[in-house]
Amino acid sequence: MRSRAGRATTAAVLGGLLAAGCGSTDSGAASPAARGGSAGHPVTVTDCAGARTTFTSPPRNIVTSNASSLELLLRLGAGDKVIGTGFPPGKGTLPAELDARAQRVKVLGETVIPKEKLLGSRADLYIDTFASMNMGGGMGDTPTEQEFRAAAIKHIYLKSTACAAMSKSPVTDLSAVEDDILSLGAVTGTRAKAEQLVGGMRKKVDAVQRAVGGIPESERPTYFFFDYDAGTKQPMAVCNRQVANAVIGLAGARNVFADCDGDYQQVGWEDVIAKNPDWIQLGVRERGSEAANRKAFDEAEKWLRSNPATRGLKAVEEGQFLRIGSERTTIAGVENADTVERIARTLHPGKVR
Repeated sequence: MRSRAGRATTAAVLGGLLAAGCGSTDSGAASPAARGGSAGHPVTVTDCAGARTTFTSPPRNIVTSNASSLELLLRLGAGDKVIGTGFPPGKGTLPAELDARAQRVKVLGETVIPKEKLLGSRADLYIDTFASMNMGGGMGDTPTEQEFRAAAIKHIYLKSTACAAMSKSPVTDLSAVEDDILSLGAVTGTRAKAEQLVGGMRKKVDAVQRAVGGIPESERPTYFFFDYDAGTKQPMAVCNRQVANAVIGLAGARNVFADCDGDYQQVGWEDVIAKNPDWIQLGVRERGSEAANRKAFDEAEKWLRSNPATRGLKAVEEGQFLRIGSERTTIAGVENADTVERIARTLHPGKVR
């Protein structure tokens, strides 16, 4: 997956669900049970298949499958409970205030955590961002639910990445991301901080919507997310079940591959040429420093300008590029709202300040 949530194309197969309450959490509200007790417990969460997991108290030792759930826990103030992670964030790839704490977390696996190491970690909670439900066997040699129970490890998923690919309708808002944050807050006893984070996200997105939400679909500029780090031979499109589709739409643009059902799909350059986008986001993963990021963005732009198949695109000829990191666009998290703001300011400077 990508640097904050792993490496490269693993982002295309993320999965799992975390939701406070026994049923749907589209409203972002926790179940009545979650409001009892000094720490808001017991809390019941459900996965995509409806299986329920109940917490009578906050977990003490958490293992995260990758850096996306690790970052959310750090933002919630529950980072001291994390005893290990897989797919660790590279140094400097998280915001400065989180990076030092993230680097202190024990790395149990540079990619997928080995099964034996995970089961022997003494964790009481494993937060899974991978598509265990979507892939008929999961990412690598993952433990079975029976093995998790035998090791006394509760196993839950992130909703915003779990059910996206299998959902019945396109992702057009950030409600699933907000639900994840509120649910993790309920589970870890950091509900107030979760509500604060979600409130901040909604404030930013609502302001953008007041400015650009009324623009008719036909008048919105078209937008292509160029995943440079996924390779240039055959582009990887973000489809309508990916959180980036919501980010692009909320910012007042049209994802040129919004007609693609799923989260990601490999397409051909001829498909991109046929779409001829007005704007192109240079999707580059965090390199760990501003200088390294700038170099990567330069390389991505140079490739588009020099490649015979892409140099005639409208966005390329007019130099309409956005230099925004991949992670904050395609990985569900607090910074999705910041990206909505940034895209909207660039595409609609007369409406969004």
